[in-house]
Amino acid sequence: MSELQSEVNRLKLELKTFQVDAGAEEIYLGQYLLERLKQLGVTTMFGVPGDFNLGFLDLVEDDTVIDWAGNCNELNAAYAADGYARVKDHSIGVVLTTFGVGELSAINGIAGAFSEMVPVLHIAGVPSTKQQKFKPMLHHTLGDGRFNAYINAAEQFVIAQAALENTGTAVAEIDRVLSECISHARPVYLTLPTDLVYEKVSSDRLSVPLSRLPPPNDAETEAFVLDEIVKLVDQAKGDAIILVDVCSIRHDARVETNELIKVTGFPVYSAPMGKTAVSESYERYGGIYVGSISHPEIKEKVENAKLILSIGSLKSDFNTGNFTYSIPTSRTVELHSSWTKVQYADFPTIGMKEILPKLSQRLAHWKPTALKLEVPKFEAVLPREDHDTISHAWFWPRVSQFFKPKDVIVAETGTSNFGILDVPLPDQSVFVTQILWGSIGYTVGGTLGAALAARDIGLGRTILFIGDGSLQLTVQELSTIMRKDLKPIIFVLNNTGYTIERCIHGKNRKYNNIVNWKWTSLLSVFGEAEGVKSKSYTVNNKNELSALLENAEFAAAEKCQLVEVMMPMHDAPRALQNAYSMA
Repeated sequence: MSELQSEVNRLKLELKTFQVDAGAEEIYLGQYLLERLKQLGVTTMFGVPGDFNLGFLDLVEDDTVIDWAGNCNELNAAYAADGYARVKDHSIGVVLTTFGVGELSAINGIAGAFSEMVPVLHIAGVPSTKQQKFKPMLHHTLGDGRFNAYINAAEQFVIAQAALENTGTAVAEIDRVLSECISHARPVYLTLPTDLVYEKVSSDRLSVPLSRLPPPNDAETEAFVLDEIVKLVDQAKGDAIILVDVCSIRHDARVETNELIKVTGFPVYSAPMGKTAVSESYERYGGIYVGSISHPEIKEKVENAKLILSIGSLKSDFNTGNFTYSIPTSRTVELHSSWTKVQYADFPTIGMKEILPKLSQRLAHWKPTALKLEVPKFEAVLPREDHDTISHAWFWPRVSQFFKPKDVIVAETGTSNFGILDVPLPDQSVFVTQILWGSIGYTVGGTLGAALAARDIGLGRTILFIGDGSLQLTVQELSTIMRKDLKPIIFVLNNTGYTIERCIHGKNRKYNNIVNWKWTSLLSVFGEAEGVKSKSYTVNNKNELSALLENAEFAAAEKCQLVEVMMPMHDAPRALQNAYSMA
């Protein structure tokens, strides 16, 4: 029924492109854009003011729903929009920049959102339509008349873009790029000329919601695919496992995926990027499969299953243990957002969101058999070590005991996102990391966006794990975090530099070293000198860390808190060591 309504809405919008209701209220074009964003659940806009977006920013600041975050730089703003969209289901992140110098600074963050399938709208305030036509030598240009250079650059990193040129087509173009953003879970780019912001347009189209659903599956092909999958499960006599990955989250198939898991009882595992797509406290959940660097019992169960139902896979290097999956195509069914692969056959029009509920119905009778299949218990075991130094082997199981349901847990590229893979996260928690794009420093801005989204939708604490080297890249955004009265717990792993790079190459090279900052002074430097809304700590050993984690005031997270964790320079999590010993 929802698919039918979505198609009806799409057709209504097409009609309204040619038929405008004469009685509809006229509003500013800038207001139209804001109204569409509010319909998509946006309550925060990230970015940096610049002279080509200031007129639009007046509308943003005066809006009663959308709050202006005001970031320290455009890259951090793009990271924040990405983090916001990851946590706030059925919404998008929005970043506003200015022409040229601002928008180019944001491109790395937008590229990361494209790479990892995150819906982000990048709005660039640009010169007036007259200035773009006659091309005077304006500031922020290249000085050679190429006013289209920046939109050409942006095109490489978005699923759709629109350069607004007049009021006749502007609202339809806004709707088009936003529809592409939400239906494909990818970033889009929109230029907003200074002279169009306050031009009047009809509000008529706002009465029709934008559709986020993918095109419906071809019924005949879908029926054939269902029969083929059911045959394979029958041939396997129910000896099947489900392997969940990130696209089940990004393409809004988490509910359908969890329904399949519950009604069939098949053992379920996830890839690193799919962590928390399934509750890690679910009794049929066995842990993280990462090819050859998986725990042996997980590797054995996944690779020896007679059939693997893979949902939303993304087979990047870090997500597959450096491409070491040992799962034959002959024993695999892959379900994706817009296509399905059954063994060696591709079905390009069959998306997982629509087929999964039907698959659940067809496979439910296998549950008694599936429940007899053994699943390794996914738990964090605290090792007994004969020293008080904080090692990665001890740190991650220990902090896992600190987590609570509904926590938003953010892990930076490097030791953090490798270390946290081996420990279960609580029910209803959200895991944020950037495994494919891997831009060092992403998580500071990402934490800002994630914490704002978490506050919007009633999630719990936001907890960031980041290395000292990564934090130096984007540290300024701590000031925005405190200005917005957010209260994350930030664990800074102080191992004197780039440990992940040392694992890759140059273990003892100076280029992997950094200057050791006074980490516990950062929160006061970046805006909270009084120490009323923030607190910082240094923990030098296991006893000090355990005492802090057990402190009720600390755990309550009623202030912004930073914890400097002293760790050995060359220590690294098991998964990271294994990944690069193989490489």
